[in-house]
Amino acid sequence: MARKLKVFCWSDGLHDYTVAASSRAKALEAWDVGRDLFKDGTAREIAEGPARDAALDAPQTVITTPAGGLGAALKALPAKARRKPSKAETARAEKLAALKAQLEAVEDEAEASELAFAERRSALDAEEAAAIEELQTRRAALETAIKAARK
Repeated sequence: MARKLKVFCWSDGLHDYTVAASSRAKALEAWDVGRDLFKDGTAREIAEGPARDAALDAPQTVITTPAGGLGAALKALPAKARRKPSKAETARAEKLAALKAQLEAVEDEAEASELAFAERRSALDAEEAAAIEELQTRRAALETAIKAARK
């Protein structure tokens, strides 16, 4: 009587290799590897999935499928806990924040100074225009007086 087939699988990271065999030894023989993949946990028996069904349809034939890929491997990794920043990193971050605040204050001061200069400049321009107009009026009056005196 033939032994019941079991389905075994192992992956090299790029491909999954699945085979239906009666024993682990037969699976290792089908994969043609020189070491016991079951001993180090690289190979395992699978109980369900499309690869299992395909392997059972073709016993002792290695079914090669693309592995889950890097994305699947990264998702399988446990989440790495972020380390607490060192005192030096915290001090550097605080110093950087203080310097940025000082820079913002200087930029605000520069903007206020520019506005003050613009107001003073427009006041001086208005004063200059008034002085020129007054001088032109006085000049016109004097020229009229000179013309009248010559007659």
